Amino acid sequence: MPDSSSSPLSVLIVDDQPLMSGALKLLVENTADMRCVGIAANGEEALESVRAARPNVVLMDMQMPVMGGVEATERITAEFPDTSVLAITTFTSEPYLVPALKAGAAGYLLKDADPETIISAIWSVHRGESVLSPAVTRKLLSSIEDDRPGVGTATAAPGDPDGSDLTPRELDVLRLLARGRSNPEIAEELHISESTVKANLSRIMDKLEVRDRVQVIIRAAQLGLVTLSLG
Repeated sequence: MPDSSSSPLSVLIVDDQPLMSGALKLLVENTADMRCVGIAANGEEALESVRAARPNVVLMDMQMPVMGGVEATERITAEFPDTSVLAITTFTSEPYLVPALKAGAAGYLLKDADPETIISAIWSVHRGESVLSPAVTRKLLSSIEDDRPGVGTATAAPGDPDGSDLTPRELDVLRLLARGRSNPEIAEELHISESTVKANLSRIMDKLEVRDRVQVIIRAAQLGLVTLSLG
């Protein structure tokens, strides 16, 4: 859903397949309060376009010539932290999924997602929320479990954040986040304001030394602080 800003949400599309980029552009341009500010065919062009247009959201393919989506995502999120990257691709394999999320992608969708899901995901990542399709979530859960030596066993090295300094309220927020709840849903369930939820999430990110909601979930699951589910 649109935010309260009077300006249309700006979207950059990055895909080396003209049919796909054309379809995404048509979808964006036909959505109220949303506009396409450009199309790039590879990660290098994407960087140049982001520098020129400063889009709110980048729709990023993963496998492209010249510079792939993972490297482009990492460079864009590092240089332009206010720009959200939503990976949209045909691949759910770990060599793309986990690196893309660790590079800073706020969401990861498959290209066969229906138009309403794609548009909703664009608004969600712009609001600072994470978006993962069910198939992607299952793959991510499997990857996280493979990285863990045992249930409830932290993987932090000595001196690394292990979550032991999280407050009970922060743990409550973290566990609801891991269940896929949005900020308004967390606020309603815990009977607190959305601003309090955001403040707790900010402190959680600082304590776990990560930069976004997706990486919070990955790190918390690796440390055994939360149990992820699709429900």
